[in-house]
Amino acid sequence: MKSPQVPVTREGYPFIFFFAFTTLIFALVGCSWVAYTGLAVTTFVLCFFRDPERFIPAKEHAVLAPADGKVIYVEKITDDEYLQQEVYKISIFMNVFNVHVNRLPLSGTVKKIIYKPGKFHSADSDKAVLYNENCTTILESETGKKIAFVQVAGLIARRIVNWLELEDKAVRGERFGLIRFGSRVDIYLPADTEIAIEKGQKVRGGETIIGYLNI
Repeated sequence: MKSPQVPVTREGYPFIFFFAFTTLIFALVGCSWVAYTGLAVTTFVLCFFRDPERFIPAKEHAVLAPADGKVIYVEKITDDEYLQQEVYKISIFMNVFNVHVNRLPLSGTVKKIIYKPGKFHSADSDKAVLYNENCTTILESETGKKIAFVQVAGLIARRIVNWLELEDKAVRGERFGLIRFGSRVDIYLPADTEIAIEKGQKVRGGETIIGYLNI
């Protein structure tokens, strides 16, 4: 599994350099208002791809938020697609101002990665779950519990990045990917998980405990 550099993730370098170079060119030729606009865009892109360090909780059996953002869904459902069992589904919506680097919610072994191309509806809509581009990772903990987490592209997002590979030994809190420019992450937990968050709550990837597995 790759380890991106901090405080800016390497996937952001091409975008940052492009806008910074374009801004410099306009400044040199005297197009001040365009240069100021370019500077603002460059600053936004730089902030978007920020990759701050996080303090990973050491609490046993804790499941961490895989992304920064706002919890928009917490419900117990029957999952026929990923885990084939009753689960808690939690959805975290990331707006363009959130950190978009995703972090592993649990330690374990990567058992399956499923990429599905699709459309780009708004990530906080019901259509996003059904039709948007997404990438699913199924992880098995050391105690045999399986969870799934799904990176879902949004209205502006056009690329999902997942650095995991099959049989990787995942470590809770480590970076595993990102989604560009507005998106969401859904996580599916066993139905007997003790949920520690609620709808409307803001969470931080790799730091906020969203639940405790019942071992």
